[in-house]
Amino acid sequence: MLTGSIPSSLTRCVNLVWVSLSGNHLTGRIPSRIGRLQSLAILQLGNNNLSGTIPETFGGLRMIGVLDLSHNHLTGNIPAALGSLTFLSDMDVSNNNLTGLIPTTGQLTTFPPTRYENNSGLCGLPLPPCGAKASNHDFYYDSGGRRFFGWNILIGIVLSVLIVFLLLLALYKMKKHQKAEELRVGYVESLPTSGTTSWKLSGVLEPLSINVATFEKPLRRITFAHLLEATNGFSADSLIGSGGFGEVYKAQLKDGSAVAIKKLIHVTGQGDREFTAEMETIGKIKHRNLVPLLGYCKIGEERLLVYEYMKFGSLDMVLHDKSKGGATKLDWGGRKKIAIGSARGLAFLHHSCVPHIIHRDMKSSNVLLDENLEARVSDFGMARLMNALDTHLSVSTLAGTPGYVPPEYYQSFRCTTKGDVYSYGVVLLELLSGKKPIDPLEFGDNNLVGWAKQLVKESRCSEIFDPDLMGKKSGDAELYRYLKIAFECLDDQPLHRPTMIQVMAMFKELHVDTDSDFLDTYSIGRAIIDGSREKAP
Repeated sequence: MLTGSIPSSLTRCVNLVWVSLSGNHLTGRIPSRIGRLQSLAILQLGNNNLSGTIPETFGGLRMIGVLDLSHNHLTGNIPAALGSLTFLSDMDVSNNNLTGLIPTTGQLTTFPPTRYENNSGLCGLPLPPCGAKASNHDFYYDSGGRRFFGWNILIGIVLSVLIVFLLLLALYKMKKHQKAEELRVGYVESLPTSGTTSWKLSGVLEPLSINVATFEKPLRRITFAHLLEATNGFSADSLIGSGGFGEVYKAQLKDGSAVAIKKLIHVTGQGDREFTAEMETIGKIKHRNLVPLLGYCKIGEERLLVYEYMKFGSLDMVLHDKSKGGATKLDWGGRKKIAIGSARGLAFLHHSCVPHIIHRDMKSSNVLLDENLEARVSDFGMARLMNALDTHLSVSTLAGTPGYVPPEYYQSFRCTTKGDVYSYGVVLLELLSGKKPIDPLEFGDNNLVGWAKQLVKESRCSEIFDPDLMGKKSGDAELYRYLKIAFECLDDQPLHRPTMIQVMAMFKELHVDTDSDFLDTYSIGRAIIDGSREKAP
């Protein structure tokens, strides 16, 4: 158990990535020099007796992803500079004596209220607004000094009249909507459904609404009938993808917006409580590198999930399907952006979600690209959902996709975060090589990982890279650096693989060193070869 103040020697370790001093008896102020630790990704100082203010210099923690200052005696405001921390995915300042308005910049207003609760004077999103008080003008005084509730009586009369008016207006709109709905239902019933889809409606024309009550950006009220209409009866023309968990359709809503509808594989209709609980959990997970779940629908034995539509589809399609993704050619800058974005999303699932989420099926088809070609990880939480429901999926199906499955899964089928790291390494190798993880014409009985490791052993690293990426000397050197990170993720031993936070830290260090000539392509290639030989049995 540590006592006294935070040691000043801590700030001399400029390459620190993780500092955890929670649950001690530390006192005094937080050293402002901690803000100089540029590589720091996790800082945990919760459950101590620290006092003073949160240093303004924390705005310099550019790599910080997790910041825990809860259960101390900190005072003052939350520095506005924390809103500029782009990697910050979780911050907890609860149970202190902080005051003032929560800064509205960056991601600070997206954290749950529990991260700010039990402070003496914090206000603003996600807490109640500042200055919210009960009015002192609910009554006034007569000439004798007696007070009476004139304002309350007047307000009550006005509200009563308004309520009667609104009820009459609602009744009129209901009758008008009922006539329009009868015409629409007739149209919906006439729509054909695709041959692969069978809906068990049990005669219900207007099924349950999509439940988005707990989601941050709720959709307008949408029913199953609306979705049928928006997808033209879930026709084959609306089908944009299919996978181990179900089919995905594009739905064009009446307001012009587009959403993606995932129809889950057949379930028994049991496990409603588990399904709802998982949906409520997944719907609250928001991050710029994750595909947001907007809502869900239950009808009979069918389960539908509504996601934000991603304009450029999956990385797998853009990278490998030339007939569909050929128009979107990815240069090295675009691929690097996707590599970092997908790593950031996976790191958020592993280190910032409570409870932590293991993806279990990380692959290029689960990395979707929005209109800015920003990577968004999809299908997180799906394997756990399918495991909770009564489905016909086998254990091996829930453990991942061939070509991405780490070697230890074939013995235990036990999913871990280090298994996700391996699968991410395959995605990174795809981005570098432009090749599919499994391709009999290219690799025969081997796969992409085995093929690449063989080339490394033969000192032929340059043959791994997509020829479209080769050319510039500085760019080639960066390709070798990214290849080295990929091989660290692809280590056969889970304990030797980095965590996703460490992967993000390596990317950060790599960008700092990009312009130096200290390592050329040859020396980096030798480092990869020597590393693989040291780990060989």
